[in-house]
Amino acid sequence: MKKFNKSLMAGLVVSGLVASFGANATNGYFSHGYGTKNKGLAGGGVALPQDAMAAATNPAGMAFVGARMDLGIAVFSPSPRSYSTTGGSGLADGAFCAPAGACPFTIGGSAGTQSIESDNDFFLIPHFAYNWQLNSDSTAGVTVYGNGGMNTEYVGGTAQFNNGAGSTTSAAGTYGNGTAGVNLEQLFINASYARKYSATGSVGASAILAYQRFEAKGLGNFAGFSLSGSNLTNKGVDSSTGFGLKLGIQDDIAPGVTVGLSYQTEMDMDKFDKYKGLFAEDGGFDIPATVTLGINWKTSESTNLTFDVQQIYYSDVKAIANPISRLTDGSCVAGAPATGAGCLGGSNGAGFGWDDMTIYKLGYQWKQDEKMTYRAGISVGDQPIPNSEAVFNILAPAVIETHLTFGFTMKTGKDSEFNFAGMYAPETSITGPNAFNPGQNITLEMTQLELEASWGWKF
Repeated sequence: MKKFNKSLMAGLVVSGLVASFGANATNGYFSHGYGTKNKGLAGGGVALPQDAMAAATNPAGMAFVGARMDLGIAVFSPSPRSYSTTGGSGLADGAFCAPAGACPFTIGGSAGTQSIESDNDFFLIPHFAYNWQLNSDSTAGVTVYGNGGMNTEYVGGTAQFNNGAGSTTSAAGTYGNGTAGVNLEQLFINASYARKYSATGSVGASAILAYQRFEAKGLGNFAGFSLSGSNLTNKGVDSSTGFGLKLGIQDDIAPGVTVGLSYQTEMDMDKFDKYKGLFAEDGGFDIPATVTLGINWKTSESTNLTFDVQQIYYSDVKAIANPISRLTDGSCVAGAPATGAGCLGGSNGAGFGWDDMTIYKLGYQWKQDEKMTYRAGISVGDQPIPNSEAVFNILAPAVIETHLTFGFTMKTGKDSEFNFAGMYAPETSITGPNAFNPGQNITLEMTQLELEASWGWKF
């Protein structure tokens, strides 16, 4: 009966995960960590597997965590996330003003000054993992979790347009088309296999099913730059699926020193047909590859020091990496519809202009006694958003560079435990020109807070 109840619980958790997932603490839009113990170390631990969520970081680690189940939930608050503007009250003549609706614009009123904070301050993010011990050297597992995601909703505000006739027109909304924002959610289901090849070494692989949902609002005044203006905005929720692979290895290189390496392939996702006029390559939005290299140093019988370096290859996905300047450098000719490979939805269409990210993660773990273990960590990453890309990244102000974390594990029984992790990402901002009116500056700003609890059972 006990085994049946746990299996039933697992099924219910998976069902809940598929039905509910959202934004999360972010390196770009990837989570800063996966699993409560991993998050307590600022996402470090590619060479320190501690629970069944290890497959989300390095599937090779599953060979060392034994038969167990982990489930948890986080409360995440990316608040405030906001934009503000200054200057730009004098609009130049309409260099892009044919046809109407494809004109330069200033965000804000006649003075070009505006400051708006996004709605939606709290998100619940569950996770679940189960690892089966097949024999003394091999395991199989399933891990279900969400990626970082992004969510914005800017209610109110105004935009000012040059109508090409020496006068201006104002309209409600950040981009003059009502409430503006996006919602991106990503869910991953990893089916993993790991095997020891020695007493200290293992290899592992995960087949990954990825599912993502997307919605955009308030972008109608970009229609003159789109190959399909009717599939640009306010089309409701669209979804796509795809597959990928994560490979990993870990082994000791000296007594008490373990090295881990994992690589996740780029995931070729189905296109967002409802938004083929927004994303490059006719609605393509693939998930970029990542590689993580790390070391765990067991500094004493009760302490561990982890250091990971992770690279996220945003530059390989055109919808994420292509700059907004594609709309103004001659590779897109405004129209109804627009023409040119650089237009929104084009084969080399404009996007968010993100750079690759390199993230450094340092963590420390101290086992006080058989009941309590404590963790702390810090991660520091490159800024993914160049200053020149501020205007479009109002929708996705993923400017966070630093995460500070802490956590603990408390044993609640012979084969059970309670885990907790907290994260604080200090306020970070960037300021850059409005690509459609360079006399205006746009500042993007975000702070993040997350609290996560989970429970683990060994079998």
